Amino acid sequence: MNIIQYENYQEKPHNVDSAFPYLTYLCSIPLDFTKVPLHWHEEMEFVYIKKGTGIVSVDFIPYQVCAGDIVTVCPGQLHSLEQLDGYSMEYENIIFSFRLLGSRQSDICREQYFDPIACRQITLPALLTPHTDGYAEISACLDTIDQIRQSFPDGYELFIKGKLFELFYYLYVHPARVRLSGSASVDASASAAQAARQQKAMDKIRQILKYMEQHYPEKLSIKEMAEACGFSQSHFMKFFKTTIGMPFTVFLNDYRLTMASRLLLSSEDTILTVAADTGFENPSYFNRMFKQKFGITPREFRQRGRI
Repeated sequence: MNIIQYENYQEKPHNVDSAFPYLTYLCSIPLDFTKVPLHWHEEMEFVYIKKGTGIVSVDFIPYQVCAGDIVTVCPGQLHSLEQLDGYSMEYENIIFSFRLLGSRQSDICREQYFDPIACRQITLPALLTPHTDGYAEISACLDTIDQIRQSFPDGYELFIKGKLFELFYYLYVHPARVRLSGSASVDASASAAQAARQQKAMDKIRQILKYMEQHYPEKLSIKEMAEACGFSQSHFMKFFKTTIGMPFTVFLNDYRLTMASRLLLSSEDTILTVAADTGFENPSYFNRMFKQKFGITPREFRQRGRI
């Protein structure tokens, strides 16, 4: 399975258009890669930590996770994964579309429970630990789905859908969700206004990341990025650094280097080709930046990965 298909800024699982859009895959940090850059997608995702410890961020909030923890990522939420210094982490990604649980006609389950999550009117708890209310029931749902997916017996689709409905029931019966729409009080109105501003900023970041994911192998200037999201150049630079925490050029280079590292392991292309395909026109600059990020040259990285 080619991890590049999944872990990019706008993650698009390969079977989201299939008749049964439910996907799981196992990953390891740093064996597969050292980090998964900031990205988003329209599907629901659970990151189920199996071994070790690491960092998972959801909407810019970092969580140190360990074996047994479950991270929930709602549709459209920005998230990333990275190695915690000196530690490794194995995890299962579980990704599915809400249309798996919907119907052709409107019903109360979709309107009252799933649509508000998909439209970001409700957010779910980002981190579920073994000490969280309802954890045992939620983890049991995911574990039994994994078990039935080992053999895929007739009717397994019914079983998986039933367990997902049960899982969301446990999420809703425990006081874990946060509504973005407030009451009529002054405090609630101020909170709602702040949430609206934050949501607008998130929407703009998603737009920026999508554009960058589509064009990162090309020359990308501040002017082009600013025009793509309707900002002046100065406002774009300020907005990006304030929201992401680093200048756009630094962020872009880091993303390009991450994509290059994956191509080095997943393809037989020459290092010059990998550099060009990820937006680096100058091979010397690519080698210097790569060594600065990974501590070894691209050639050494490829040799070590194959070993």
